[in-house]
Amino acid sequence: MELIIQNVSKRYDKEKYGLNSFSLTIGNGIMGLLGPNGAGKSTIMKILATISGATSGCITLDGVDISKSPEVIRKTLGYLPQDFGVYPNLNAYEFLTYIAAMKGVGGKNLKPRIEKLLEGVNLTDAAKRPIGTYSGGMKQRIGIAQVLLNDPKILIFDEPTVGLDPEERVRFRNLISDLAQDSIVILSSHIVSDIETIADEVAIMKSGALITKGSQEQVVSVISDKVFEIEIDHTWLSAFTEKYMVIDTIRKKEKVKVRFISPERMDHARQCTASLEDAYLFMIKPSLI
Repeated sequence: MELIIQNVSKRYDKEKYGLNSFSLTIGNGIMGLLGPNGAGKSTIMKILATISGATSGCITLDGVDISKSPEVIRKTLGYLPQDFGVYPNLNAYEFLTYIAAMKGVGGKNLKPRIEKLLEGVNLTDAAKRPIGTYSGGMKQRIGIAQVLLNDPKILIFDEPTVGLDPEERVRFRNLISDLAQDSIVILSSHIVSDIETIADEVAIMKSGALITKGSQEQVVSVISDKVFEIEIDHTWLSAFTEKYMVIDTIRKKEKVKVRFISPERMDHARQCTASLEDAYLFMIKPSLI
């Protein structure tokens, strides 16, 4: 399968764009969509899910325009929006059975499938409780389960790990990795570590536009020789930040350990292995270099 997004724009008024000439080709595997809040990640995902329409541009799935034939993508789609709503009086079994009916999923295999999904998101013990009593993280997990009900081949997750504890985030990543062999998985987040651990390719967005796209190695290569660490006095930090792009700081008793980006090595600085987070911050922040 192949999703091709060509010059898609979403215009809200004369001067405000949610997307501006956004183009991206997505094949099988996990595409990690990174960007700060307001970058347009949710906007493109709603358009892909045919919940919202583009102002201009075209999206095709294997050559078929999804705006003209939305059923082509809807029949094979699993979608978890950023703001996922539930029916608080239903328990997990009832809720998933209801969602399955809406998706046209049924038959004798439905009950064991629901049980398997609940096990996969670690909700078996809470499955008979009303969803209204669930924590935010548990509601997010039931949302992940409903995405998978119809065995979709295109999965769209918008900030899926919000509210999940570290153990559940690992469980989610393992679950998605197993599904990505013959599916298109689009995973949006502003949490780089969620993307870094599982994404086959990464696309970085800012202000409704695509900044870069490629394998993690390709994205990181932009700053592979520009990341350094140095220890400086606390009193120097403000001036240092004005001169260099500071990625991270760790305060010690008398010094501050600073991770920063520079076009060339400075005295007493140690070159570091660049990470996806380094590259991401470099691309979305105003550059001093």
